[in-house]
Amino acid sequence: MSDPNAPQRDPDTGTPGGFSRRSLAAQAMGRIEPETRAVVMPLHVSTTFIRDPDNGYASGYCYARPDNATVREAESVLAMLEGAEAGALLFGSGMAAATAVFGALEPGDHVVAGTVMYWALKRWLREEAPRRGLTLTFVDTDDTEALRAAIEPGRTKLVWIETPGNPLWTVTDIAAAAEIAHAAGARLAVDSTAASPVHTRPLALGADIVMHSGTKILNGHSDVVAGVLAGAKADAFWERIRGIRAGSGGILGPFEAYLLMRSLRTLHLRAAAQSAGALRLAERLNGHPHVTHVLYPGLADDPGHAVARRQMRGGFGFMLSIRVAGGEAGAIATAARVRLWKRATSLGGVESLIEHRASVEGPGSPCPPDLLRLSTGIEDTDDLFGDLDQALRGAHGD
Repeated sequence: MSDPNAPQRDPDTGTPGGFSRRSLAAQAMGRIEPETRAVVMPLHVSTTFIRDPDNGYASGYCYARPDNATVREAESVLAMLEGAEAGALLFGSGMAAATAVFGALEPGDHVVAGTVMYWALKRWLREEAPRRGLTLTFVDTDDTEALRAAIEPGRTKLVWIETPGNPLWTVTDIAAAAEIAHAAGARLAVDSTAASPVHTRPLALGADIVMHSGTKILNGHSDVVAGVLAGAKADAFWERIRGIRAGSGGILGPFEAYLLMRSLRTLHLRAAAQSAGALRLAERLNGHPHVTHVLYPGLADDPGHAVARRQMRGGFGFMLSIRVAGGEAGAIATAARVRLWKRATSLGGVESLIEHRASVEGPGSPCPPDLLRLSTGIEDTDDLFGDLDQALRGAHGD
């Protein structure tokens, strides 16, 4: 008998050769290096390329700042994973990718963005967007009617949502947000870092652009900083974004692209394991005597669970947060006592991380002071729970 709470499984249709996205990613699209017949494509580090006798570049490469063959290989897999007709673009960081989207807007354009979103991008928007002539409205995007009310038809040009939203893991209905944005003549961009293309494909739900911090689960080994954009349509706006990357030199380096390509081949395995571990931890921590609230869309009583079930597949993501009894002091004391979890920023790696987010985000953060953000890795879940349990009990004098 099927589990009624299980997320929807994607049929993975429409991929090259009819193979699943998992199979194509595992083989890096099945490409073979033509000279040696190697199953792993080489790393291309050259910065310049020979002109043809007619002064052209039949190879398609002229200089490394706007383009690179290794970067293209990784981009092709990412575009396949997202079902991106326009393709994918790799940047030197998630922030570089995100800000390129806002840079493609015109002065006077209005932007609607989520109240709950990556704190560094929110800070950048508050500080830099007005200098570029953009106006901003922040809204709880998980409230569909509030989102609709925030949009100014004819003036709003971009709706930016993050789902699940870091670090409260609120879930925004992507299909509804796309309908609202498009009706007003705006584009919808989705930061899907915490979901990954394994669990959510925003373009298939109506989004125009999907963004990832490739540093996180896409790479998954805490050794690459990268950003990704994937587009639904190669229109003039997408070409402006491409031009911004080329002109600013924001392309990802070839070595980082090579490492990212390595990681994408195991993405489905890691994402499945980390999502399953997060769900088990959320269920076990729910009701813990020293945890007042577990924030995870995979829990049946989570406010975003119904929408998450509808738009996520094969799991609810690898991120959760807990609110700790005893307020800020209880949370910080708990984090200080972990032994297996690592007290560090970032998320999505194979190692599990714990962080007191209010200390990082500072004044104005929507993050409660008693909250600890947990990024679930691939360790044994019993070990992870046991370590948290002893830290929670120790922090509260048990």
